[in-house]
Amino acid sequence: MKLVVQVKLLPTPQQASALEATLRACNTAACAVAATARQIGCYRNYDLRKHTYQGIKSNYRLGAQAAQHVIKKVADAYATLRANIRAGNYGKPGSKRRRRVEADPIAFRWNAAQPYDARMLSWQHDARTVSIWTTGGRVKGVAFTGSPDQLKAVATLPVGESDLVHRDGMWFLYATIDVPEPELIDPDGFLGVDMGIANIAYDS
Repeated sequence: MKLVVQVKLLPTPQQASALEATLRACNTAACAVAATARQIGCYRNYDLRKHTYQGIKSNYRLGAQAAQHVIKKVADAYATLRANIRAGNYGKPGSKRRRRVEADPIAFRWNAAQPYDARMLSWQHDARTVSIWTTGGRVKGVAFTGSPDQLKAVATLPVGESDLVHRDGMWFLYATIDVPEPELIDPDGFLGVDMGIANIAYDS
């Protein structure tokens, strides 16, 4: 079972600048990939990678993992868009809004969430810091905080992919946690319930 846990990052001004530059680069690259996808009509992750991977690595100073995550983010966004179109969420076939979303490339805000895997992000739980990849190099010692339950979850359970998020002037990591499935218990009896009905009508 998957659980998403939010922890708040407490970067220094210099660390925050590196994080902002990274999100801007990743989402500018995502816009470029989305435009290429529309232009050539290619939306599958692995196929799209053939056309865009080397370009965004060199043009936007992305590492190999970051470039792959950017391309997958674009492919996933187009898959979601297609599902919404099929569901009629953008109007009927031929409507102005639907024609526009079917023709225009997807655009990403500068602060759209960026996925990180274990090769790009590591946790130092004793120090309560993370080491995180940025376009300017690895940034170490970024402090984080959260509720006791959140901190316990990221410290004691397997952490998978995490999303770097900038929201309302603050920085967060949304960490995906693998939570063990609860054991199912076979009932060994039945419990009666008194509904509190005092008067029952019946035929004599």
